[in-house]
Amino acid sequence: MSVGTTTPDAAPPATALYPQSPWPLIPEQDPFYEPPPELGRHSPGAVLRTRRVELALFGLVPQRISAWQLLYRTCDLNGVPEVAVTTVLLPWGADPTVPRPLVSFQCAIDGVSSRCFPSYALRRGARALGAIPQLELPVIAAALARGWAVSVPDHEGMSGQFGVAREPGYRSLDGIRAALNFTPLGLGVTTPVGLWGYSGGGLATAWAAELAAEYAPELAIVGAVAGSPVGDPASAFTRLNGTFLSGFATVCVAALRRAYPALDRLLLDELHPDFLGLLAQAESRTTFELIPRFAGKNIDNYSRTTFAELLDRPEMRDVLDDIRPGVQAPTMPMLVIQGVNDELIAVSDVDAHVARYIAAGAHIRYLRDRLSLHLPLLYIGTPFTMNWLADRFDQGDSGPTGTDTVWSLGFGKREAVGHLSFARLFGRMLAARPITAPGRPTAPSASRRSVA
Repeated sequence: MSVGTTTPDAAPPATALYPQSPWPLIPEQDPFYEPPPELGRHSPGAVLRTRRVELALFGLVPQRISAWQLLYRTCDLNGVPEVAVTTVLLPWGADPTVPRPLVSFQCAIDGVSSRCFPSYALRRGARALGAIPQLELPVIAAALARGWAVSVPDHEGMSGQFGVAREPGYRSLDGIRAALNFTPLGLGVTTPVGLWGYSGGGLATAWAAELAAEYAPELAIVGAVAGSPVGDPASAFTRLNGTFLSGFATVCVAALRRAYPALDRLLLDELHPDFLGLLAQAESRTTFELIPRFAGKNIDNYSRTTFAELLDRPEMRDVLDDIRPGVQAPTMPMLVIQGVNDELIAVSDVDAHVARYIAAGAHIRYLRDRLSLHLPLLYIGTPFTMNWLADRFDQGDSGPTGTDTVWSLGFGKREAVGHLSFARLFGRMLAARPITAPGRPTAPSASRRSVA
């Protein structure tokens, strides 16, 4: 695929044709998401359409955050041009003439339904109960409170292709290009950029980090943070099948069959109609709606063969090999965090993912947390993550490397202060107070750097 670093198209005028509705339309019914004619003539990351939006905590509590949505040109797995949307944010009342870094935050969309897309789920009035991005808005707000700009891309694309290889990287990187070219943010080609995501968003971040040097070499990406980034989707499928959390594997299979025709044909041949019906249901439900509905579902009971034998079929093996990250070394420094006792993502899978990166020559800092389960580590690790990114923005160095197992990422003095700030921030969000950034939007002093 060509890198696509041609001069970006000029941003379109303000789009009064796409006003905000009190009850936002789901993306497939919203004309804002429709691609323009002759999409291929636009360069990757070109801004095609813009609008102001209002965000809300859980769709209900309005947030005083400056927010826009950008429809931009990107591509799918095979390099075919398509559109995606990113939600770009500034702290309330931020001066766009003040230099600031940009963080591309990849949400854990982890679903096929468009109600899981952050461009819908984060909006005021969104009917997206059970969509994970709604749980991640406080983490995004914490980055804004540092004075940073934030891009939140719909990295699964308009089809909700959860787990597909490389596509999340293309969409995230093109979302960064779009944000840098959007004048109201006040950013530019020299703006330092950080990548950040957790769980399914950590996997998307890993793809973006791997592809950046080849696909978007002009971006000044100074660091990437991948929290619990799945590591090996095939291993996760096997381990979760038939468990309380089997819904995650089911929805990923429902998404993969859209992108890989050979896999779709295999599933149509081998799975019973009842399970194909379950896959269809998975396409219309939010992530947390799926968990109780699919708990304990074992593909062995819905297949002409066993799940292990199905995974060994060449059509399935080709897909599973394709979607496993870690082959290509990221060229920017990377922080990976993972819970040792994570109930969803096996630490051994992430250990192997990190080992592949190190063997390929990547600069990796890997921290394994003994005490945290999967979802709590997102919040427990947020102050450490932001401090690490702030050091990359402020100092411009690569930071330390190596692997350490710690009791908790929340135990450091600097992180304890961060948790108090995070609690105050969440209180402001509940009270619909402005999310502002005091002082200069730069990193803390290096003298206060955490030991871990």
